[in-house]
This record gives sequence, structure tokens and C-alpha cells, in this order.
Amino acid sequence: MAHAYTPGLKVTQRARISKERRLPLKGEVVVHKGDKVKADTVVARTRLSGDVAPLNLAGLLGVPPEDVEHYLLKHPGDALAKDEVIAQTGGIFGFLKTIIKSPIEGTFESFSKITGQAILRYPPALVEINAYIDGEVTEVLPDEGVVVETIGTFVQGIFGIGGETSGIIKRVSATPSDVLSPTDITAELVGKIIIAGSYVSCAVLNKAVECGCKGIIVGGIADKELKDFLGYDIGIAITGAEQKGLTLVVTEGFGQMDIAKRTYELLCTNEGKKASINGATQIRAGVLRPEVIVPIEEALTEVKEKIEVRGVEAGSKIRIIREPYFGKIGKVIALPSELQLIGTGSTARVFEVELDDGTRITLPRANVEIIEE
Repeated sequence: MAHAYTPGLKVTQRARISKERRLPLKGEVVVHKGDKVKADTVVARTRLSGDVAPLNLAGLLGVPPEDVEHYLLKHPGDALAKDEVIAQTGGIFGFLKTIIKSPIEGTFESFSKITGQAILRYPPALVEINAYIDGEVTEVLPDEGVVVETIGTFVQGIFGIGGETSGIIKRVSATPSDVLSPTDITAELVGKIIIAGSYVSCAVLNKAVECGCKGIIVGGIADKELKDFLGYDIGIAITGAEQKGLTLVVTEGFGQMDIAKRTYELLCTNEGKKASINGATQIRAGVLRPEVIVPIEEALTEVKEKIEVRGVEAGSKIRIIREPYFGKIGKVIALPSELQLIGTGSTARVFEVELDDGTRITLPRANVEIIEE
């Protein structure tokens, strides 16, 4: 076998980008097909049921469960204000009344004559989804959401944290190999998405949060620095839900790694433009990638990204996308044609790879992706 096809990260100057924006449950779509939307435009909304608050009325009133109903002043379906009286006993000659007030604002949902317990429910929570990218609504999914499309630059990273956000791209590093320090992060970067160089530390990430930066795009980061920033070891999981006030997109891997030349130059050409980024990553399977999208202000056309399908050959530069070498960079030195036994006990086609530090390893071909120069 002369070569094998292995997909790599997408780094595209101009492509048609489509994003499905769907509610977690049915609700109301508030835009129409053909509408022009901005990243922060609300496209659909719904309401999630509020949490419940059980209340043992029989115990609080000191009466048998079957007698509680006689003392109720509120009934299932009634709205409740906080501290509004729900039930009370008659007392003795009008005195020594036992009064039960609502601990929440919400609704009296149900009551059981068997247990004497009432169920109160907090108000429903409003859930809204925005367009995420500047573009056009090309499809409406009734009661569920929309599809938004745009023409723009599209860059995928290998790993990230933090959810969807948008901001103006600002280059801070002079070269792809620069290492930023906290002093490079200044107040003028508020609301910006920073193009960094080869490495950022926990101190830089914390300074970026302090200064109100929206995001950072960088070549690499050390696992320890990431752990210090988050306060825990991220492990094998889906990222994107971190509440740190900053979205991070790592383009190359773990450690100090220059942003690929093509990626860096493409990002720099978009300095000053609005970008949408998302750090969400499915680490284990590699099915969800962090991304940077920079919309181009032009009408939607039948733009089709041209992807050149090429093989991995001896000398090809690759990135490892699964443990225990996740994020490491190397080059292919051999492509054995016969199946080989791997650590899981099964057989697979493999690559022989030389890592950047000179270590030679053998690993399944599904564990790598091409790095396009």
C-alpha cells in the first residue's frame, strides 16, 4: 500500500459555512428564512420548567395528611409570591394560628392527600439561542431552530475550552513562535479575540480574563498550565461548558508549538474583523473540533470548499489525535502494508512515526491526522 488517506484540520480562506441552531426542546422561532442575522441575534427561544420545591404541609401544620386540604388557601395551578400564605390553621379562638408561607416565587403545582406534601415549582427559565455567526437564515426548523449560513474563513483547532463567543480579531504576537507574557495583555484588548504565538501560560489566561478578552488562539499550551487555569484536570471529556469567561482555541497541540504558518498568516489577514469562535472539543473521538469563523461580507453563492484528498506518505508531517500521545507532532517514517497487533488486542494498519523529540513509535493510522503545510 503506497499511501493512506487521513483527514486533517480544516484551514480554509473562503468557504460556505452552515450552522444548525436548535433549541433543547420545542419552542418559538423568531426569525424567518432569508433574514440577515448577526452573531448575537436571537433566532429561537423556549422555556424550561423550573425546579421543584417540596413542602411537607402535614408536618408543618401538625395535622394528618388527609386533613391538610381543609387548611389550604392556595391550590394546584395557583401562582405564588414569595412569603405568600399557602395554608393556615384556625387556631384557638382566633389565636395560636399556624401559618405556612411560600418559600419561593412560582406555582403551586400539586398536592397529595396521602402524604400531605405539596409540590411548588420555580418560574420557568427562558432559554434563547443566537445565530452564533453573522450570516443568513437559509432554513427554518419549525418550533426547533434554524440553519444559518455565511461565506467566510474557517479554521479548526485541535483542542479548546470555553463556549461560543464573538469579537474582533487582534494580533498580539509578532511571529507564530512568540510566547506571550502577562504584560502583553492590556486593557485595549477588552472584547478582542487574540492571535497569540506558540504558547500561553496560566498567568496569561488569567490576565486575559481580567482584561475582558473574549478569546485566545494559540499554537500550544502545557497540560499543567491548563489545569492551573481551570482548577482541575480536564481528562477525557467533551469541553466547551467551562465558565471561565474566556474561550481558548489551540491549533497545534500540547506543549510549546508554533502556529502553523498557513494558519497564522490567514488569521492575521483577518485582523480587525469580527470572528465567532467556539472551544468545544470532543477529545476522545475527535468528532468535535474548536473553530474560528470569520464571515466575509458578501451574498451567499454556491461556494464549495475545494478539499484536496491526498495520501500520507513517508515524510508526511502528522499530529496524533488520541492518547497516550495526544497532541504530539511527528513525521511518518514507514507505512507497513501488513496488519499489526495493537494495544487493544485487535489488528490494524499502522504508521511508524518519529516524534519531534526523536522518539520512534508505532500507532494505528486512525490515531493521526495530516498537518498541511
